[in-house]
Amino acid sequence: MPSSQDTYDVIVVGSGGGLVGAYVAASRGLRTLVLEKTDRVGGTVAYSGAGLWFPGAAPIERAGIEDDIENARTYLQDVVADTSRERLQDAYLRAGPRLIEELEENPWFQSFVHGPVPDYYPERPGATASGRTLFPPPLPVAEAGDDFRLVRGSLPTERWGFDEGPVVSGGRALIGRALAAFLETGNGTLRLGTALENLVVEDGRVVGVEAVSEGERVSFRAERGVILAAGGFERDRELRERHQRLTGEWSNGAPGNTGDALRAGIAVGAATDLLDEAWFVPGLVRPDGLPVFHSGTRGGIWVNGAGERFVNETSPYDQAGHAIVRLHATTGVRHIPCHWVFDQRQLDRDGIGFPPAEPLPEEWLASGALKKADTLEQLARLIDVPFGTLDRTVKEFNGYAHTGVDEKFHRGETPWDQMFHHIVGFPADPRQNFPARPEPDWPNPLLLPIDSPPYYAATILPSDIGTKGGLLTDEHARVLDTGGRPIPGLYAAGNTAAAMSGRVYPGAGTPIGSSVAFAYLAVLDLAHPAD
Repeated sequence: MPSSQDTYDVIVVGSGGGLVGAYVAASRGLRTLVLEKTDRVGGTVAYSGAGLWFPGAAPIERAGIEDDIENARTYLQDVVADTSRERLQDAYLRAGPRLIEELEENPWFQSFVHGPVPDYYPERPGATASGRTLFPPPLPVAEAGDDFRLVRGSLPTERWGFDEGPVVSGGRALIGRALAAFLETGNGTLRLGTALENLVVEDGRVVGVEAVSEGERVSFRAERGVILAAGGFERDRELRERHQRLTGEWSNGAPGNTGDALRAGIAVGAATDLLDEAWFVPGLVRPDGLPVFHSGTRGGIWVNGAGERFVNETSPYDQAGHAIVRLHATTGVRHIPCHWVFDQRQLDRDGIGFPPAEPLPEEWLASGALKKADTLEQLARLIDVPFGTLDRTVKEFNGYAHTGVDEKFHRGETPWDQMFHHIVGFPADPRQNFPARPEPDWPNPLLLPIDSPPYYAATILPSDIGTKGGLLTDEHARVLDTGGRPIPGLYAAGNTAAAMSGRVYPGAGTPIGSSVAFAYLAVLDLAHPAD
């Protein structure tokens, strides 16, 4: 038997997007407990830019942009193309603006701002080049209070010791603000190092959780309900091999995301969906041997094992990541790994994992993360692709560079692509988010010829920012059983739940937006249960 038991109104398992939901609950006077498995709060949200894809929200209007919610609904339904998810989508679209309005009433959250990140499917009805993504304001660490030390570091900080300086942005800013607001209510309790083991069910209702903390079993009772918002299962080898034939080592998800909440939900009869899916992204392999989320390729080409291009290398990261996984599985040609081939001109202009115009860090070549050759023929041997095909591929691409038109994959033609005319590396590694150098000699700055030796090749692997399959939920974030009925007292949000966006990624901020929106909807239902 567990050694202790405390009672709360609401228990939130996970401290990423669920922390925003915890604040919403605590601000309503509900005694709210947040359980976090690791020694830091924030989960994968802390690694992210904290974009929130919230059509119709007030910050968009404040930016002077007209954004009709019906256009957004048309767009979302068209790209997802799954009528079974439309009620979830409608709930999401209603929740986003309401949540932002409520958060902005608390001084800790201040005012969210609109970021001009275009929708990812610009050709679809209802899409907008202005984008519908919001970002939290930066947070000066000195103003965040002592509890900010509990916030997980950014991925560059945890991986390479990157110093973020006195002001943090993106996910760390959102989590820092949410943590301060949550604790300030006087109704919030945070327990770190406490891992979910089981859900407690009495008379068909979830009434609490059993967990392990410092090797000791503990239990907590929830009088209103339990919200599972503990991320996906991207770091669990067994679940990933079973459902996705990937192992998780290449993930950019937080280290604690091993599917504990998913397993606990299944154990009490929850239905699941999309377990074969993830928010796939291209991962640039760095000198430490692991990939990091890469977006915004401005020069060079990606080639598969046959030495051929296979995708618009600048396309939205989820589309490029899915292409790598799909083509590797279906074509009989190696795409894992694939290689990013470029020349000295591009290295001088854009850099790779470090700012341009800086000397090439020695560890990139010494580790083998970057291969260098005086000729394309030598480079082909280094990356094990046929030289004849690689040579033809490069010559074809160089022809596109001279005309400014990528006839094969249309790189540089969409609003998303054109965003990278002006910046490098957005929104992946903050060290790459700097203005791009102009390229006046070529008609399309995303198409530079590969003809200035030496030549280089980096490795691209399929990474992810989390799995996107999980527990099946309804429009109130209630977890459904295998018969389609809500399990009383149980809710799920974020990557613990099957994504409302199905197998696509409509726009920047869909994953984090879904996490906070459905945590919010769960709290609304806990406070005033639906029939």
